[in-house]
Amino acid sequence: MPKSFTENERYYIRKRLMEEAQNCLKQYGVRKTTVDELVRRVNIPKGTFYLFFESKEILFYEVLCSFHDELQNKLIQDLQALNEHVSASRLTELLLDLYKRVEGSFLYKIITDGDLELLLRRLPPELASLHAKKDDFSIEQLISMLPGIKNDNIKALSAAMRAIFLSMLHKHEIGDEVFDDALRLMINGIVMQMFEGGL
Repeated sequence: MPKSFTENERYYIRKRLMEEAQNCLKQYGVRKTTVDELVRRVNIPKGTFYLFFESKEILFYEVLCSFHDELQNKLIQDLQALNEHVSASRLTELLLDLYKRVEGSFLYKIITDGDLELLLRRLPPELASLHAKKDDFSIEQLISMLPGIKNDNIKALSAAMRAIFLSMLHKHEIGDEVFDDALRLMINGIVMQMFEGGL
C-alpha cells in the first residue's frame, strides 16, 4: 500500500523533484538524466517518484511549463512597470532580454543538444499540443496588454516567435559575434508588425 503524505510533504517532494530535474537537465540533459538519479538527489524511494509523475518526461514537461510561466510573468511585470507608452524599441528590448534569459538557462542546453525535440516526441500528443496552445495564449495575453495593437493572426505571431527562439539552435552557423544583433533585428521585425497591425 503506498505511503500517504501530508500536504506539506507532497508539496516539498514535488518542489524538490522539479528543482533537481531542472539541475539535471542543465547538467546532463534529457537522455542522461534517469529516475534513479532524481530520486537519489531528492532522497526518496523510486516508487514514490511514480506517485508524483508518470515518467521523467512528464516531470521535465512540468519543469518546462513552470519555467515558461516564470518568463511570461517576468515579462508581464516588466510591461506593467512601464509607466510610459510602450514603444516598439522598448518591447523589442524586453523580448530580447527574455531570449537572453533562456540562453542562460537549462532550456538552452536541452535545445542545443537536441533534447527538446526528443522530449516533445516522447510526450503524449495532447501535452505537446497543449504546449503550442500555451504559447499562442502567451502572445495573445501580451498583445492584450499593449494598447493600440490589434492582430487577428495570433497563431502566426506565436509561430514567428517560436521560430526566432529555435534560431538559437543555429547560433554558431549564424555567427556567435553577430547573433545578438541578428536576434534583435528579427524580434524588432515581429514587434513592428504588431505595432503596424500587419501580417
